[in-house]
Amino acid sequence: MANIKSAKKRARQTIKKREKNLDRKTAIKTAIRKVEDALKAGASKEETAELFKKAEAQLARAKNKNVLHANTSARKISRLAKKVAVAQKTKA
Repeated sequence: MANIKSAKKRARQTIKKREKNLDRKTAIKTAIRKVEDALKAGASKEETAELFKKAEAQLARAKNKNVLHANTSARKISRLAKKVAVAQKTKA
């Protein structure tokens, strides 16, 4: 453990940030899973689009907060959008 006051504070801040980042990552994984589950279950276009919109927003927020790298966020959004588009095309 650190002895200097500022180092102790930095350690506390790091722990808080780590917990928040883990929560954000978990929420993103859950949002992506919900979209994929909706696609597998054959949910309506509107429901799937709504779930995708929420997942995309969470990924963009994580990118802006530096939880995820920009390219990682873009890749995940792109892959998810591709799956949604294919599912909606086959329903039409």
